[in-house]
Amino acid sequence: MRTSLSTLQKMLDNNEKIAVLTCYDATFARILENSGIDALLVGDSLGNVLQGESTTLSVTLDDMIYHTRCVARGTDKVFIITDMPFGSYQASPELAFKNACKIIAAGAHMVKIEGGHIMADTVQFLTRRGIPVCAHIGLTPQSIHQLGGYRLQGHSEKSARLLEDEAKILEKSGAGMLVIELIPAKLAEKITQTLSIPTIGIGAGNNCSGQVLVLHDMLGLSQGKKPRFIKDFMLEAKTIQAAVENYVIAVKTGQFPNIEHQF
Repeated sequence: MRTSLSTLQKMLDNNEKIAVLTCYDATFARILENSGIDALLVGDSLGNVLQGESTTLSVTLDDMIYHTRCVARGTDKVFIITDMPFGSYQASPELAFKNACKIIAAGAHMVKIEGGHIMADTVQFLTRRGIPVCAHIGLTPQSIHQLGGYRLQGHSEKSARLLEDEAKILEKSGAGMLVIELIPAKLAEKITQTLSIPTIGIGAGNNCSGQVLVLHDMLGLSQGKKPRFIKDFMLEAKTIQAAVENYVIAVKTGQFPNIEHQF
Protein backbone atom coordinates (compact mmCIF):
# COMPACT_ATOMS: atom_id res chain seq x y z
CA MET A 1 0.00 0.00 0.00
CA ARG A 2 1.32 3.42 -0.95
CA THR A 3 2.07 5.96 1.75
CA SER A 4 -0.48 8.78 1.78
CA LEU A 5 -0.75 12.17 3.41
CA SER A 6 -2.95 10.49 6.03
CA THR A 7 -0.11 8.03 6.71
CA LEU A 8 2.32 10.89 7.31
CA GLN A 9 -0.21 12.63 9.56
CA LYS A 10 -0.57 9.42 11.61
CA MET A 11 3.21 9.28 11.93
CA LEU A 12 3.12 12.79 13.38
CA ASP A 13 0.30 11.83 15.75
CA ASN A 14 2.34 8.79 16.87
CA ASN A 15 5.51 10.87 17.34
CA GLU A 16 7.33 9.00 14.56
CA LYS A 17 9.79 11.13 12.62
CA ILE A 18 9.32 11.45 8.85
CA ALA A 19 12.39 10.82 6.66
CA VAL A 20 12.44 12.65 3.31
CA LEU A 21 15.06 12.98 0.57
CA THR A 22 15.03 14.69 -2.80
CA CYS A 23 14.97 12.41 -5.84
CA TYR A 24 14.97 13.00 -9.59
CA ASP A 25 15.05 9.61 -11.36
CA ALA A 26 13.65 6.07 -11.30
CA THR A 27 16.84 4.28 -10.24
CA PHE A 28 17.41 6.36 -7.13
CA ALA A 29 13.68 6.34 -6.42
CA ARG A 30 13.74 2.54 -6.17
CA ILE A 31 16.85 2.55 -3.96
CA LEU A 32 15.41 5.16 -1.63
CA GLU A 33 12.05 3.42 -1.39
CA ASN A 34 13.75 0.12 -0.56
CA SER A 35 15.83 1.89 2.09
CA GLY A 36 12.81 3.00 4.11
CA ILE A 37 12.35 6.61 3.04
CA ASP A 38 8.83 7.85 3.83
CA ALA A 39 8.54 10.52 1.13
CA LEU A 40 10.47 11.74 -1.90
CA LEU A 41 10.71 15.37 -2.91
CA VAL A 42 11.17 15.95 -6.62
CA GLY A 43 12.89 19.21 -5.91
CA ASP A 44 13.66 22.13 -8.16
CA SER A 45 17.10 21.67 -6.61
CA LEU A 46 17.62 19.61 -9.76
CA GLY A 47 18.60 22.93 -11.29
CA ASN A 48 21.67 22.90 -9.03
CA VAL A 49 22.62 19.24 -8.79
CA LEU A 50 21.60 17.98 -12.24
CA GLN A 51 21.71 21.03 -14.50
CA GLY A 52 24.69 22.81 -12.93
CA GLU A 53 22.87 26.11 -12.35
CA SER A 54 23.71 28.40 -9.45
CA THR A 55 20.03 28.83 -8.49
CA THR A 56 16.72 27.02 -9.00
CA LEU A 57 15.20 29.88 -10.99
CA SER A 58 15.78 28.47 -14.48
CA VAL A 59 14.00 25.18 -13.78
CA THR A 60 10.87 24.85 -15.92
CA LEU A 61 7.50 23.23 -15.43
CA ASP A 62 8.40 20.70 -18.13
CA ASP A 63 11.55 19.82 -16.16
CA MET A 64 9.49 19.12 -13.05
CA ILE A 65 6.91 17.08 -14.94
CA TYR A 66 9.62 14.98 -16.61
CA HIS A 67 11.46 14.20 -13.38
CA THR A 68 8.22 13.52 -11.50
CA ARG A 69 7.32 10.90 -14.12
CA CYS A 70 10.76 9.33 -13.74
CA VAL A 71 10.47 9.12 -9.96
CA ALA A 72 6.89 7.83 -10.08
CA ARG A 73 7.90 5.01 -12.42
CA GLY A 74 10.54 3.88 -9.94
CA THR A 75 8.26 3.61 -6.91
CA ASP A 76 5.37 1.54 -5.63
CA LYS A 77 4.88 2.73 -2.07
CA VAL A 78 6.59 6.01 -1.27
CA PHE A 79 4.80 9.38 -1.10
CA ILE A 80 5.89 11.84 -3.83
CA ILE A 81 5.99 15.62 -3.40
CA THR A 82 6.97 17.85 -6.32
CA ASP A 83 8.15 21.44 -6.28
CA MET A 84 6.24 23.89 -8.41
CA PRO A 85 9.00 25.84 -10.17
CA PHE A 86 9.53 29.57 -10.21
CA GLY A 87 6.86 31.41 -12.20
CA SER A 88 4.45 28.47 -12.37
CA TYR A 89 2.16 29.50 -9.50
CA GLN A 90 2.85 33.01 -8.23
CA ALA A 91 0.70 34.99 -10.69
CA SER A 92 -2.69 33.62 -9.67
CA PRO A 93 -4.42 30.68 -7.98
CA GLU A 94 -5.87 29.74 -11.36
CA LEU A 95 -2.42 29.50 -12.94
CA ALA A 96 -1.21 27.47 -9.98
CA PHE A 97 -4.13 25.06 -10.34
CA LYS A 98 -3.56 24.60 -14.06
CA ASN A 99 0.11 23.77 -13.57
CA ALA A 100 -0.41 21.72 -10.41
CA CYS A 101 -2.82 19.49 -12.31
CA LYS A 102 -0.04 18.68 -14.78
CA ILE A 103 2.34 17.77 -11.96
CA ILE A 104 -0.24 15.58 -10.22
CA ALA A 105 -1.03 13.88 -13.53
CA ALA A 106 2.69 13.08 -13.88
CA GLY A 107 2.60 11.08 -10.65
CA ALA A 108 3.02 13.46 -7.72
CA HIS A 109 0.77 13.14 -4.69
CA MET A 110 1.38 16.67 -3.41
CA VAL A 111 2.83 19.91 -4.76
CA LYS A 112 5.13 22.23 -2.84
CA ILE A 113 5.04 26.00 -3.14
CA GLU A 114 7.23 28.61 -1.52
CA GLY A 115 6.04 31.70 0.31
CA GLY A 116 4.08 32.86 3.31
CA HIS A 117 0.71 34.59 3.71
CA ILE A 118 0.82 35.92 0.15
CA MET A 119 0.34 32.31 -1.00
CA ALA A 120 -2.58 31.61 1.36
CA ASP A 121 -5.27 32.15 -1.30
CA THR A 122 -3.40 29.85 -3.68
CA VAL A 123 -3.05 27.13 -1.04
CA GLN A 124 -6.76 27.36 -0.31
CA PHE A 125 -7.68 27.36 -4.01
CA LEU A 126 -5.65 24.22 -4.67
CA THR A 127 -6.63 22.22 -1.61
CA ARG A 128 -10.33 22.93 -2.07
CA ARG A 129 -9.99 21.43 -5.54
CA GLY A 130 -8.33 18.24 -4.39
CA ILE A 131 -4.64 19.08 -4.74
CA PRO A 132 -2.63 18.57 -1.53
CA VAL A 133 -0.15 21.35 -0.83
CA CYS A 134 3.11 21.42 1.09
CA ALA A 135 3.98 25.00 2.00
CA HIS A 136 7.57 26.24 2.42
CA ILE A 137 8.80 29.08 4.66
CA GLY A 138 12.09 30.34 6.04
CA LEU A 139 14.74 30.40 3.35
CA THR A 140 12.80 30.18 0.09
CA PRO A 141 15.35 29.62 -2.73
CA GLN A 142 13.07 30.96 -5.46
CA SER A 143 13.25 34.34 -3.69
CA ILE A 144 17.01 34.23 -3.34
CA HIS A 145 17.62 37.57 -5.06
CA GLN A 146 15.09 39.33 -2.86
CA LEU A 147 16.49 37.69 0.28
CA GLY A 148 20.02 38.73 -0.67
CA GLY A 149 21.58 35.27 -0.53
CA TYR A 150 21.38 31.92 1.22
CA ARG A 151 21.26 33.12 4.80
CA LEU A 152 19.57 32.27 8.09
CA GLN A 153 15.98 33.50 8.40
CA GLY A 154 13.95 34.33 11.51
CA HIS A 155 16.93 35.35 13.63
CA SER A 156 15.37 38.63 14.83
CA GLU A 157 12.34 38.84 17.12
CA LYS A 158 10.29 40.54 14.41
CA SER A 159 11.14 38.07 11.67
CA ALA A 160 10.57 35.14 14.04
CA ARG A 161 7.07 36.36 14.86
CA LEU A 162 6.37 36.80 11.16
CA LEU A 163 7.37 33.20 10.41
CA GLU A 164 5.17 31.94 13.24
CA ASP A 165 2.23 33.87 11.82
CA GLU A 166 2.95 32.68 8.28
CA ALA A 167 2.94 29.05 9.40
CA LYS A 168 -0.42 29.40 11.13
CA ILE A 169 -1.96 31.16 8.13
CA LEU A 170 -0.74 28.49 5.72
CA GLU A 171 -2.11 25.67 7.87
CA LYS A 172 -5.44 27.46 8.19
CA SER A 173 -5.51 27.86 4.41
CA GLY A 174 -5.27 24.10 3.97
CA ALA A 175 -1.58 23.22 3.72
CA GLY A 176 -1.10 19.57 4.68
CA MET A 177 2.61 19.86 5.36
CA LEU A 178 5.19 22.59 5.91
CA VAL A 179 8.87 22.66 4.95
CA ILE A 180 10.89 24.95 7.21
CA GLU A 181 14.31 25.89 5.87
CA LEU A 182 17.31 27.52 7.52
CA ILE A 183 15.86 29.04 10.69
CA PRO A 184 16.94 28.79 14.36
CA ALA A 185 16.17 25.40 15.91
CA LYS A 186 14.17 26.85 18.80
CA LEU A 187 11.96 28.81 16.42
CA ALA A 188 11.34 25.72 14.29
CA GLU A 189 10.45 23.77 17.43
CA LYS A 190 7.99 26.48 18.49
CA ILE A 191 6.34 26.52 15.06
CA THR A 192 6.12 22.71 15.05
CA GLN A 193 4.46 22.68 18.46
CA THR A 194 1.96 25.29 17.30
CA LEU A 195 0.79 23.38 14.21
CA SER A 196 -1.19 20.17 13.81
CA ILE A 197 0.37 19.31 10.41
CA PRO A 198 3.83 17.77 9.87
CA THR A 199 6.79 20.12 9.63
CA ILE A 200 9.81 18.97 7.61
CA GLY A 201 13.02 20.71 8.52
CA ILE A 202 16.18 21.43 6.57
CA GLY A 203 18.66 23.44 8.59
CA ALA A 204 15.94 23.92 11.21
CA GLY A 205 17.00 21.65 14.08
CA ASN A 206 15.81 18.22 15.13
CA ASN A 207 12.47 19.06 16.70
CA CYS A 208 10.55 19.26 13.44
CA SER A 209 8.22 16.38 12.55
CA GLY A 210 10.75 15.16 10.00
CA GLN A 211 13.82 16.03 7.96
CA VAL A 212 14.72 16.47 4.30
CA LEU A 213 18.09 16.75 2.58
CA VAL A 214 19.14 17.04 -1.02
CA LEU A 215 20.12 13.52 -2.07
CA HIS A 216 23.45 14.58 -3.57
CA ASP A 217 24.35 16.43 -0.36
CA MET A 218 23.75 13.47 1.94
CA LEU A 219 25.76 11.24 -0.42
CA GLY A 220 28.71 13.64 -0.34
CA LEU A 221 28.48 14.44 -4.04
CA SER A 222 28.07 18.21 -3.81
CA GLN A 223 31.03 20.42 -4.63
CA GLY A 224 32.28 23.50 -2.82
CA LYS A 225 31.62 24.68 0.71
CA LYS A 226 28.91 22.62 2.37
CA PRO A 227 26.19 24.23 4.48
CA ARG A 228 26.30 23.52 8.21
CA PHE A 229 23.10 21.48 8.18
CA ILE A 230 24.45 18.82 5.76
CA LYS A 231 25.90 15.47 6.80
CA ASP A 232 27.69 13.12 4.42
CA PHE A 233 26.20 9.69 5.19
CA MET A 234 28.48 7.93 2.69
CA LEU A 235 31.45 8.40 5.01
CA GLU A 236 30.26 5.52 7.20
CA ALA A 237 28.62 3.35 4.54
CA LYS A 238 29.83 0.96 1.84
CA THR A 239 26.82 1.35 -0.44
CA ILE A 240 24.31 4.04 -1.34
CA GLN A 241 21.49 1.96 0.09
CA ALA A 242 23.34 1.59 3.38
CA ALA A 243 23.92 5.35 3.51
CA VAL A 244 20.23 6.04 2.97
CA GLU A 245 19.26 3.43 5.56
CA ASN A 246 21.61 5.13 8.04
CA TYR A 247 20.01 8.48 7.22
CA VAL A 248 16.54 7.06 7.87
CA ILE A 249 17.65 5.58 11.20
CA ALA A 250 19.35 8.84 12.21
CA VAL A 251 16.21 10.87 11.45
CA LYS A 252 13.86 8.39 13.11
CA THR A 253 15.93 8.22 16.29
CA GLY A 254 16.58 11.95 16.48
CA GLN A 255 20.35 11.54 15.98
CA PHE A 256 20.22 13.76 12.91
CA PRO A 257 20.39 16.66 12.87
CA ASN A 258 22.43 17.09 16.03
CA ILE A 259 23.77 20.26 17.59
CA GLU A 260 26.51 20.73 14.99
CA HIS A 261 23.96 20.78 12.15
CA GLN A 262 21.60 23.42 13.56
CA PHE A 263 21.50 27.12 14.32
